[in-house]
Amino acid sequence: MTSAPRGTRSDGQRSRGAILAAATALASVDGLSGLTIGRLAARAGMSKSGLYAHFGSKEELQLAAIAEAEAVFEREVLAPAREQPAGVRRICAQTDAYLDYLERRVFPGGCFFAATSAELGGHEGAVGDRLRALNAAALRDLVEQLRIARDAEEIDATSDVEQLAFEIDALMLAAHSAFLLFSDGADLDRARQGVLARLGRNRGLES
Repeated sequence: MTSAPRGTRSDGQRSRGAILAAATALASVDGLSGLTIGRLAARAGMSKSGLYAHFGSKEELQLAAIAEAEAVFEREVLAPAREQPAGVRRICAQTDAYLDYLERRVFPGGCFFAATSAELGGHEGAVGDRLRALNAAALRDLVEQLRIARDAEEIDATSDVEQLAFEIDALMLAAHSAFLLFSDGADLDRARQGVLARLGRNRGLES
């Protein structure tokens, strides 16, 4: 059995990457429900048959777009935060990286996951299940970082870490909505200050 030429495989990977970049950008603005083979073909300047060679169904395309957005979020937000020690410094680094990701408009519609989770979080099926799983995992990680911070006496020993995680997440979602509407960096700064306040810290005293 002969294998495909390396150049052909590489071209296919580049093509898929370009398609997924277009798909995540489109979905961040118009939602995953609006992400169809036809609309994406028009956006990417490809034929529908060319796209069907990569994705056999709308659901497969949606799940691939989510996976691509995960990779972007990992690179832009999570990986930089993990360079900091667990606890308060990592929480501050992650919230700063998230707000910077919004400000730089990595996706034109703001945070891919904030947008698509609000759209499809209540829907049944593989796409809704994946979004719920990702959001639940993110909250669990934040709770764990807060628990580490509490055990290290970086935050108040009586802190309810589940409640605190909910409030920090809510501040990030509020920042997303406000910045998307008004493009005002002051709203992002208010979210930063809010996180520090909830952690019992002042600006400049994150560590």
